[in-house]
Amino acid sequence: MKQLSIRIAELASACMLCHDAPCAAACPKGLSPDRFVRSVRFANGEGALAQMTGCVGCGACERACIRPDGATKILALKALAEQAYPAAPAPEADLTTQMCGVPCENPFFLSSSVVASGYDMCARALEAGWAGIVYKTYSVFVPEELSPRFDANRKEGTPFIGFRNAEQISDKPLEENLSILRRLKAEFPGKVIVGSIMGRTEEEWEYLARVSEEAGCDVIECNFSCPHMSGGGLGSDVGTHPELVKKFTEAVRRGTKLPVLAKMTPNVTNMEAPAAAAIEGGADGIAAINTIKSITDVDPETCVASPAIRGKSTVSGYSGKAVKPIALRFVHDLKKYAATKDYPLSGIGGIETWRDALDFLLLGCENVQVTTAVMQYGYRIIDDLKDGLVRYLAAREKRLSDIIGGALKNFVEADRLDRHSIAYPVLPAPCTGCGRCFIACDDAGHQAIAWDAHARTVSLDKMRCVGCGLCALVCPTGEIAMGERVHTK
Repeated sequence: MKQLSIRIAELASACMLCHDAPCAAACPKGLSPDRFVRSVRFANGEGALAQMTGCVGCGACERACIRPDGATKILALKALAEQAYPAAPAPEADLTTQMCGVPCENPFFLSSSVVASGYDMCARALEAGWAGIVYKTYSVFVPEELSPRFDANRKEGTPFIGFRNAEQISDKPLEENLSILRRLKAEFPGKVIVGSIMGRTEEEWEYLARVSEEAGCDVIECNFSCPHMSGGGLGSDVGTHPELVKKFTEAVRRGTKLPVLAKMTPNVTNMEAPAAAAIEGGADGIAAINTIKSITDVDPETCVASPAIRGKSTVSGYSGKAVKPIALRFVHDLKKYAATKDYPLSGIGGIETWRDALDFLLLGCENVQVTTAVMQYGYRIIDDLKDGLVRYLAAREKRLSDIIGGALKNFVEADRLDRHSIAYPVLPAPCTGCGRCFIACDDAGHQAIAWDAHARTVSLDKMRCVGCGLCALVCPTGEIAMGERVHTK
């Protein structure tokens, strides 16, 4: 099954995910092969097959593919998907949730960023099915931006595992942003409109809160965490100082009766202290995390980091799939800490698929916010975010509210974990004979895997093996499994 999953992922990743896809236009049955491949790509295999009901395998979709190095093998992918995923009708499940007590039709929001920075953009997202938007942070001042201001971190054949961004807050005047917020709320009364604000003084924070409420916002998010503002005393400069977080939250609280979210910076060792300060200051909930201060690379010829602006660069925020483990760690910490654990939490960081979102929900988030995946793939990812989560819940006959925080009870301190047992790996026989497990164990493990060069086979020495699991992680075919746990004492 692991080999099947790997092959499916390989075929799906070959698709360029075109806009106005030629493969769909070419289908004589009017099916959506583009949506099929996209659903597979975004961990919604069961939902994917529904897009190909009635396919006769004529191949018109593949002949229309514009990939320059050869057509995406859509029919082969369909055949593998039929082996891997059970055929199931479209299920129903309750995705309703809350943001600081405000009802939401589903848990998926755009986060405060370039993807939620104007009327047309936000309207298209809300029409597509997003439950709400956290509008791009605005203030009484308008920043001057950089060009270019983005960079991506890559690994082997993966073009985009992390994203570096030096963009600041909204480049629109305050009154224009407030006008957009009024219009969005008037035209989408059932959606949740969150105003994200950033001030420089107590007076500015209070004023921004008041005018945001007057503009019709449902919730106010305080941006205490942007890592690349060009002025001192802004963004993460605030979020790293609990006393400032508390003071500015109190100012926001004076300016509004709306629910208040405090968006926290991960550029700290301990997020609990500033988050608790926000709660003490009157915040109704926490949003975490904002981006991580970063440098993605340095040009070896010019010695300038990307993005380069006239031979100079700067430290700026890192987001995308690569930051998800860090975001989950901070979410866990906030949900385990006495002063913050009972307050609503909006999860942010590396969410691309419904499975990513589920991790945040199981750790106690009531909703999640997305930016970088939308920058890559567009608002259309909401289709599989919702459908995948619905299928997960329907299979378990649960509502979304039933699963929130369900994983927290299974996290314990490191000294409470069972250290008196080993799960030995089960090496396949026969296997492909690539030797990757041997290399990993020999050079980075306990030399517990022996290599027969003549037969190109491997074997396990249990006297040396400590059950670390590295061999299973590096196996390119996914054939190595971890066996039953054996007690050592």
